[in-house]
Amino acid sequence: MKGNYKYSTGQLFNFARDSYFERTSRPVYAIVFLLPFIVFYELGTIFINTDVLNQSQVRVVAFVWLQNFLEYLGFGSRLTWMMPPLTVVIILAGLQVASRKRWSFGIGDIWPMAIECVLLAVPLIVLSLFLNTSVLPQTDVGWFDSGVKGVQTKAAASCSLVTASGLSVTVEAETEATESSSLLANIVTGIGAGIYEELIFRLILICLLMLLFQDVLRLSRKNSIILAVVISAALFSVHHHIVYLDGRFGQSGPFNWMEFCFRAVAGVYFAVLFSIRGFGVTAGTHAFYDIIATVINSVFFQQ
Repeated sequence: MKGNYKYSTGQLFNFARDSYFERTSRPVYAIVFLLPFIVFYELGTIFINTDVLNQSQVRVVAFVWLQNFLEYLGFGSRLTWMMPPLTVVIILAGLQVASRKRWSFGIGDIWPMAIECVLLAVPLIVLSLFLNTSVLPQTDVGWFDSGVKGVQTKAAASCSLVTASGLSVTVEAETEATESSSLLANIVTGIGAGIYEELIFRLILICLLMLLFQDVLRLSRKNSIILAVVISAALFSVHHHIVYLDGRFGQSGPFNWMEFCFRAVAGVYFAVLFSIRGFGVTAGTHAFYDIIATVINSVFFQQ
């Protein structure tokens, strides 16, 4: 990172102009890179024929928040179903315009971005497995839940879900026949969490906190960044334990300090990553983390 080439976007640090890291941190890159994830999540929640998605109508809580906010603004039920993915695209397009960065896009950067996201997800996977095996080696099921109704596992995925009843829950799988369908459902919801939780807790929340601390309270940029990162990480972790829906709070399960601390660390990790690499890589890393954790859970730990 060098030079005085600054942008008015949610990203807090910038790289040399037209370098790989600068190009792939542009909002337009985030749109193109994440579009397949968005489409896969939307189609997956509609067409996957599983008990997890069909009977319980499980949706990522951050996604439901967006729906509720759109309903509050007066959008109809059909539009509130379609608008969250469009909201992601619209916000990123607005940031692209505000940033005054180039709109050019190189398709050759997509695979390096995907590889980068996978590599950036590895430290959290290792930390999750290390904490789980070193702290509670005798437990029958993992003390981190996969975040998806139907599975309880040892590697921690970071998504929080809500069922049709408005309750955020995780229960054990009932039959082996549903394992493969549950795996796909877990991957779908993990991808949705990667996009919509990063939208809420990084892109929107960190930008608002920076606006509050730096522009309203006139704190230094360094202190504003630290406070924004810490607060967003803490709220990200709390969100997985205490869910606010339909005007009331609900607890997703017994509170565990180790779980809370792990997710807070993950929140700091994603916040720092967002500050350096922008939204596209951060959401991609979150999504790939959930995918890898889900596959590890299914292959090695599912009872």
